[in-house]
Amino acid sequence: MTDARCQVVQLEIDQLERRDGGAMILRLLLQMLVVSVLVLGTAHAADPAVAPPVSVSPSVERTVSAVEAPVAPTDCGEAAHPDFPEAKPVPRTQVIPLPDGKASFRFDGRELTCYHFGDSLRRPFLYPLVGPEGHCLTRMGHPRDPFGHSHHNSVWISHQNVAGIDFWADRLGTGAEPGRIVHQRFERLEDGNQSAWLLATNHWIGSDGKCLLVERRRIEAMAPKESDWLLLIDLQFESPGAEPVIINQNPFGVIGVRMAKTIGVADGGGRILNSEGQRNEPEVFRKPARWCDYSGPLTNRLSGGITLLDHPKNLNHPAAFHVRNDGWMGACLTLDRPVSVAPNQPLRLRYGLWMHAGASSSEQIDAQWKAFSEWDLPSLDLPRKKP
Repeated sequence: MTDARCQVVQLEIDQLERRDGGAMILRLLLQMLVVSVLVLGTAHAADPAVAPPVSVSPSVERTVSAVEAPVAPTDCGEAAHPDFPEAKPVPRTQVIPLPDGKASFRFDGRELTCYHFGDSLRRPFLYPLVGPEGHCLTRMGHPRDPFGHSHHNSVWISHQNVAGIDFWADRLGTGAEPGRIVHQRFERLEDGNQSAWLLATNHWIGSDGKCLLVERRRIEAMAPKESDWLLLIDLQFESPGAEPVIINQNPFGVIGVRMAKTIGVADGGGRILNSEGQRNEPEVFRKPARWCDYSGPLTNRLSGGITLLDHPKNLNHPAAFHVRNDGWMGACLTLDRPVSVAPNQPLRLRYGLWMHAGASSSEQIDAQWKAFSEWDLPSLDLPRKKP
């Protein structure tokens, strides 16, 4: 489109907006689209050297990595805000701190997920994780035992036995006090067109008030492609003292996902599938895999799910996945043996969660995992303060 035509179109849009609002603008844009298609088709017919457009099936298109989400350029090359000639581009993907201990990840103003880290919580967590048409793919608590499993906080990080302290449960039958994972501060919050991310420092504090682990947590939300999008969780655990910290052998931890009730195999007729082709709890339970997917109905016409991805550089890859037909899945860090976090030798982990529409096939998920596995791990080092 020429600069002159761009100026004419912009004047027409401004006049329509003042006169008739958005409906007329939409009709004008649709007419422009039709004309562009006709012109393009004529060019293809007249010039055999012009390559025809490539047709991509929906099933193939959905295997494209979330990092390739479209970012619309400005067609006319004009300032987005004519009243502000010095205006800078506004990032499409943002992480926005909110009151009451929350940070919202948004794309074009639409929330993808929210990180909860308030002082009253036992542990930080992510809720909601938004799927097709705004439907939430996760829930808070077990659908059949909301009190006993109140610690099932959508997507969360914790472990049942760190140096003898239970950070998994909200309450203990013995009367002992479970540990707490306490947010200390945000180190960085960054926005961008393709992703937004935060870096936080957490302390794992025992019932006696002693800090057992220092954790750095980086959460990155990638710009969505239609309703599919990717969330990356990077973890680094450090011993705060001169002695190693033992994360004891236990199947619970470090990452858990509580699916929406309708997605569960038992309650909604959903499906669990892992990278080895095994299905549902009897086959998948505590079996090693590169990824595990939980998908099912959201409404009577919509379905979706979440794939939990285990990174090949993780200590115990491929991880054993702890799953239940009642809508729970998690990647086990210490199923078979304990892990020692020595001083000055941090434990580094990375997990991915791919939110998707429909029941994705193994081929589609394998493509996502391959891209995920090849990305460089970001640094979790703290920014240096200026002297």
